[in-house]
Amino acid sequence: MKGKFSRIIQGCMNWGAWGKQLTKSEMADLIHHSIGNEITTFDHADIYGDYTTELAFGNALEFSGVDREQIQLISKCGIQYVGETRDNTVKHYQYNAEYVIWSAEKSIAHLKCSYLDLFLLHRPSPLMHPDEIAKAVDDLTTRGLVNSFGVSNFSPSETAFISSKNKIEANQIEFSLTAFDAMHNGSLNDMVLTGITPMCWSPLGTVFKEKTAQTERIHVVLDELTQKYTATKDQLLLAWILKHPAKIYPVIGTTQAQRITNASKALAIVLTDIDWFRLLIASQGHKVA
Repeated sequence: MKGKFSRIIQGCMNWGAWGKQLTKSEMADLIHHSIGNEITTFDHADIYGDYTTELAFGNALEFSGVDREQIQLISKCGIQYVGETRDNTVKHYQYNAEYVIWSAEKSIAHLKCSYLDLFLLHRPSPLMHPDEIAKAVDDLTTRGLVNSFGVSNFSPSETAFISSKNKIEANQIEFSLTAFDAMHNGSLNDMVLTGITPMCWSPLGTVFKEKTAQTERIHVVLDELTQKYTATKDQLLLAWILKHPAKIYPVIGTTQAQRITNASKALAIVLTDIDWFRLLIASQGHKVA
């Protein structure tokens, strides 16, 4: 599946009601700006914006005049969110075949497209079963509504459970310099061994969100490396992820044009092994074993 998606993926959770509440023309401008920076893959989930952001994006995509074949669309399903648009009293997960099929069809309609390039189960559920998922995947792929199937936030064992009856091509997980458990708990190793493409959300971690002993140590190293690599801090954080041999696809969540440009330029930065480990050590707060 590698090569089907842009190396940097544009996450759209913050484009709508849960974030910047961009207008149709503002979204269209960001779509064009992303494509102009060779970021052609756009990541969604049905729940974003309380089930409203996909439709807002779809309207903007239609307005933008961008050719559907020029971009790739990802969406996710399974979380039944308690909000204003659905009659849910408890947040829960739902993965029966009928619901998964309905969710994909709904996302496709909202995004104003005829198919999804990748469709993910958003989070694992204790009630999910590979046979039930297979019914949905078989239906969606046979009808050409979904090109490839994957999971999100799944552990290796949960992934193996679903992959017993389904071809899983991607797993979107949390991964960053401040959230690097996937390097140590076997998740990334498992994806390499099984040929699953890793994608990661929140790739900048908490570096710009929190002021802690950890983030202060990281900033000290970043301050030096920005000079060495003539790069911004956000670019270096992405370059740290991009260097990992699992070939992780970062999903950026910014709505700022300059940050999008920065992200695309991160692809040209190749950290030395020493600098990569310096950042890891700064995050951990101790030397490697």
